[in-house]
Amino acid sequence: MAETFFITTAIDYTNGAPHIGHAYEKVLADVLARYHRLKGEPVFFLTGVDQHGQKVQQSAEKQGVAPQEFVDGLTAKFLALWDKLDVRYERWAATTAPVHKDCVRRILQRLMDEGQLYKAKRAGYYSVRQEQFLTDKERGEDGQFGPEWGEVVFLEEENYLFRLAEHRDWLLNLLDRRPELVTPDFRRAELRNAVEKLSGDLTISRPKSRLAWGIEFPFDPEFVTYVWFDALVNYISFAPGYDPAPGADLSEFHRWWPATHLIGKDILIPAHGVYWPIMLKALGFRDEEIPPLVVHGWWNIAGAKMSKSLGNIVDPDQLATRYGAEALRYYLMSDIATGRDADFSEERLVQRFNADLANSLGNLLNRSLNMALKYRNGVLRQPVQPELLALTAQAVDFPGIIAQYQSKFGEFNVHAALETALSIAVLCNQFIDTHKPWSVAKQPELADRLDAILYHLADSLRILAILLSPVLPKAARGMYEQLGLTDPFRMEDARWGLLPDGHTVQTPVPLFPRIEKADPQTDAAH
Repeated sequence: MAETFFITTAIDYTNGAPHIGHAYEKVLADVLARYHRLKGEPVFFLTGVDQHGQKVQQSAEKQGVAPQEFVDGLTAKFLALWDKLDVRYERWAATTAPVHKDCVRRILQRLMDEGQLYKAKRAGYYSVRQEQFLTDKERGEDGQFGPEWGEVVFLEEENYLFRLAEHRDWLLNLLDRRPELVTPDFRRAELRNAVEKLSGDLTISRPKSRLAWGIEFPFDPEFVTYVWFDALVNYISFAPGYDPAPGADLSEFHRWWPATHLIGKDILIPAHGVYWPIMLKALGFRDEEIPPLVVHGWWNIAGAKMSKSLGNIVDPDQLATRYGAEALRYYLMSDIATGRDADFSEERLVQRFNADLANSLGNLLNRSLNMALKYRNGVLRQPVQPELLALTAQAVDFPGIIAQYQSKFGEFNVHAALETALSIAVLCNQFIDTHKPWSVAKQPELADRLDAILYHLADSLRILAILLSPVLPKAARGMYEQLGLTDPFRMEDARWGLLPDGHTVQTPVPLFPRIEKADPQTDAAH
């Protein structure tokens, strides 16, 4: 059976319109999924929306609509944007779906039956924004709760708690034994420090008298599920073949699991790094079945986090309309190192597109095909003479480039993989400048040499299209069509010499027209 790849993203919180951070995460997941499909692996890409919680209920009340109507309207915006950005997933998760609510209730019942839940009164400070109880560890040096917690109120109420603290040592040991659980490494160190401070259990219910918009407890309908305990379950409730019943047949589920979770740094601690692995352990998941977390950074504006209050939110839908979805996909994947923060710049988007795609790649494609058409009516001749094969082999180290490309993807460093792929275009442009095919064409005795040059350029473009297809699927297909190819993209075909002798290329059409200048609102919020 072929190796499988199961990737999930943090499901989007439907209490606001999509922003550039949402777009980055989804495009990154889509690129990783496309890369594994390129390798011939069966892929399951799961994403969706988190539709429950107190903030959703409050926002719906302000608009005078039912919560379901409110979230449906926002969900439609997310769905439209992912379609516009060519994000292709296998399943869409919405936490109001019956399959999800049923799974959450069955998990709650199982945990209750097995003694993992208990009911107790609790008094403490509660963050309305984060929908969680706070402890003294969340206070600043001045003894106050910081602005990141928003409105903080004192509550005293009875709730159901999940036995979280008793798993502290297990989680610490797991992080030490499996360093690959969190990428990049410095995020694992942050998580471990947080786990060392873990004390107390997790309140996983909210009284229905305070919050009606949530999943009811199966054994106590006066309570609904804490939004994070609900939302995290989506990773298994929508997974192929999962059944929470003890002893259930999970053969199909285990074919895919564990998934790779792609999340933002803001939800590593405590939700995905603490709550989730402990929830899975309580459900009987083995240590090797705890899923790895790939933690990405934020897109900032001039070093400051984007926020509604600052008015610096960047709208990816407007950017995709202005510059095209592929230009935005390329910028988001090329201008940030996975795991690190980066400053968003619309001017930088234009510069990168023009320099990397229009000037380097687009220019290479156009002049290579035009020369093939001008000098050989588009018909390619595969070189066989050792000296001509050496001529092209020395120009581009394809085995080395492919190995580095795959290594970078394996490390989730898409920006580095892109740079590696595009080095082919740089080398081929240098190859043209060095060998001057326009001069060679004037010397009939060098006909074989000209054929070798033209073949090398065309086949290099074929390989480059394969490598770029995860990030630029439409442009890569356009390159293939201009090369006269209709084959599916396959990683195994990314090796030199596969264009057959006598193959004919087509007339080039510009795929990457230069963007003359950024919008007047460059680098401003949209």
